[in-house]
Formats: sequence, C-alpha cells, structure tokens
Amino acid sequence: MDVKVTNIVVDCNDIGVVSRFWAELLGAKTTCDEGDWIDLEPLGTGGPLLSFQLVPEPKRAKNRLHLDLVVADIEAAGERARALGAVPAGAPQGDSRWPFRVWHDPEGNEFCFCTDH
Repeated sequence: MDVKVTNIVVDCNDIGVVSRFWAELLGAKTTCDEGDWIDLEPLGTGGPLLSFQLVPEPKRAKNRLHLDLVVADIEAAGERARALGAVPAGAPQGDSRWPFRVWHDPEGNEFCFCTDH
C-alpha cells in the first residue's frame, strides 16, 4: 500500500490570522480559500500543502506534531516571526552545531527554527 502525505492541517479559530501568518513566514501563496478551509501552495517541489481548518474549540495543550523550519540564522528568523505575530516559547536550545528555538504562532501552535546541520 502506497501512502502519500497531501496536506498538513492546522486547526485554528481565526483562520485568516493564522493562514496569513504562515503564508508570510514561508513566502507561500494561498491556492484555495473556502472560508473555513485555506490551502497554501506545496511545501517544496511535490511536497504537501499546508492547510488551515476553522474549528470552534481553542488550542488546549502542547502540539504533538510541529514543523521544523531550517534557516541560516535562528535569531533573525525569530525577529521576523515576532514581527508577524509569533512569540518565543523559551530560550534557544541545542548546541553550537545544531541550535534551535521553539516559537508559537498567533494561536499558540509550536514550530521550531533550526539551522541545517
């Protein structure tokens, strides 16, 4: 049986704010907007879509799945994310070979900025 990931879906209460945050952060265009469902263009060539689904319940706990975003400079990427509405979840972690920092998007969904190792 072949299995292919077609979408990574983020549940959100304010679909506009969250989808715009991720579109700006990733430099991705919206490819579908149905009001309660929004898709961004594929994550890389042949990659899955990052999708957003409007849900009534708020986020209540730590994500069990998150995105690791590889950047050249985790501090510069963090400042850009902060300007878009993200907040850091704590101090940078890891070691000098592979530092990373956890962030929260505007609704509290965790993601990490990492350097390529």
